[in-house]
Amino acid sequence: MGFFVLLPLVLPLTAWPVARLAEQHLHPRTATRLLSAVAAVMALCSTVCLALVMVVGTAQLPGNPLPDAWSDPEVRAAVPHDEIIGRAAIPALCAVVAASARALWRHGRVRRRAHRALAGLPGREVAVLPDATPYAYALPGGERDRVVVSTGLLGLLRPGERRALFAHERAHLAARHHRFLLTVRLAALANPFLRPLRTAVAYTAERWADEEAARTVGDRRVVAVAIGRAALVSRGAPHAVFAGLAAPGPVPRRVAALLGPAPAVRSWPSVFTSVGLAAWAAAAGTAVSAMSSANSAVTMFLILRAATPL
Repeated sequence: MGFFVLLPLVLPLTAWPVARLAEQHLHPRTATRLLSAVAAVMALCSTVCLALVMVVGTAQLPGNPLPDAWSDPEVRAAVPHDEIIGRAAIPALCAVVAASARALWRHGRVRRRAHRALAGLPGREVAVLPDATPYAYALPGGERDRVVVSTGLLGLLRPGERRALFAHERAHLAARHHRFLLTVRLAALANPFLRPLRTAVAYTAERWADEEAARTVGDRRVVAVAIGRAALVSRGAPHAVFAGLAAPGPVPRRVAALLGPAPAVRSWPSVFTSVGLAAWAAAAGTAVSAMSSANSAVTMFLILRAATPL
């Protein structure tokens, strides 16, 4: 394997160009799905890489629970600088597991609290809370998906803008955007090089909902005004977990995109364009990362099987 086993740790760098270009040139739906898939695969590969390096590099340490045969020279030779890198992989992998578990626990806790807060309200699709603080967000799960909005925000929007608000939040629920956001969040925790993809998906998911709202309302300008107005007055919504009309991010870019023509719908960009070249480079990096992890895992299994009699 040699240094080939370490490639998944740095290959996420190949996804940086497509993160920026996908925001600008791909349809938001395509960009969200593409970037989420790339982030998930690369995060999984880098985690497998850390696990393999840790097993190989620490197999010969005294007091470890692994079989003695796993410290065979052939096993240690499979990873360059096995002892140093193997020991360094222990805290790295523990940090990844702990951070991911904490993120999942926090995500579930916020959702449970939000559903408990709505327990006394009628089981309708839209829950209007008597709160002067302006906010709105999509709340998935529970008995049914719900759109949560405060009276403070509804009072500041015109009838057409309210329709845009509800269309936007329903688009979040229909497309299950919370799953994409959670995926890229966990991916960024697994490998810090994937953080640009998390930021990009947070933006493209909002743009996806914007375009669906514009299609439902039939007036892109009304949706743009609703987003701008909501962004100026909204605060206090749990944006870290739920998607909302005025979610943090480049709101001026979202408004400008809605004031322009609708983005072209295409499943995959041409390789003869800048975004197409970046997308294919990211796809190639993802494929190499997956093959590297698969090769490392298979090789490790064969080595350990030969070194450890069953």
